[in-house]
Amino acid sequence: MNKKSWIIFAIIVVAIVGGMIYISTQNRLNISDINNDQLNTTISAESRNGNITDHEIGSKDAKVTIIEYADYQCPGCGTAAPKAEALAKKYKDHVRLIFRNFPIASSHPNARAAAAVAEAAGLQGKFWEMNELLYANQDAWKNANTTERDNIFKSYAEQLKLNIDQYKTDIASNKVKNKIDFDMALGRKHGVAATPTFYINGKNTEMDSSGSIESSVKEALKKAGVEVKD
Repeated sequence: MNKKSWIIFAIIVVAIVGGMIYISTQNRLNISDINNDQLNTTISAESRNGNITDHEIGSKDAKVTIIEYADYQCPGCGTAAPKAEALAKKYKDHVRLIFRNFPIASSHPNARAAAAVAEAAGLQGKFWEMNELLYANQDAWKNANTTERDNIFKSYAEQLKLNIDQYKTDIASNKVKNKIDFDMALGRKHGVAATPTFYINGKNTEMDSSGSIESSVKEALKKAGVEVKD
């Protein structure tokens, strides 16, 4: 390769690398304004999260707030998530559960698509119903190819009587993409490295051997002055 060819080659490489850096910078979500207190409570709808507020169960005045970061294809999440939801319902006057997406595509290739399905269902008022279906039937779609997976997810949408045309539009929409990206950015800022990850009143909380966080929830309730019956 002569000198002129090397120069042309170098220019091309610089242009490609520069373009990649530019795209990466443009796609980086800036959440520097969100502080630790905000991470541990409900984040309202805004442009960065696709105008989709956090999904929650329980009282807004709860003494105990659980933040759950989960991946729909993660086996541990499939065990822990329903138990966390049951806890929020059991102590509904005192406990609030907030769900955030944290799909790990490198190990769970269908997780992001599942998150989009749940968010699309949420836009029709059926987030928690779809959340339950996805976890309850995890084995049916976790290893499916794209076509099989999409057909299975569509059958869940039909089961929940969603408007299918709207569902198809929403799963591919920027608002759903932005919501998932925003949740993941929150998770990274929160220190999430794996799923499921739970924070109870801001404290990173370990599950017990059965995949439950009930003992930690009870401890937090007692600390908040709430009488808990075993």
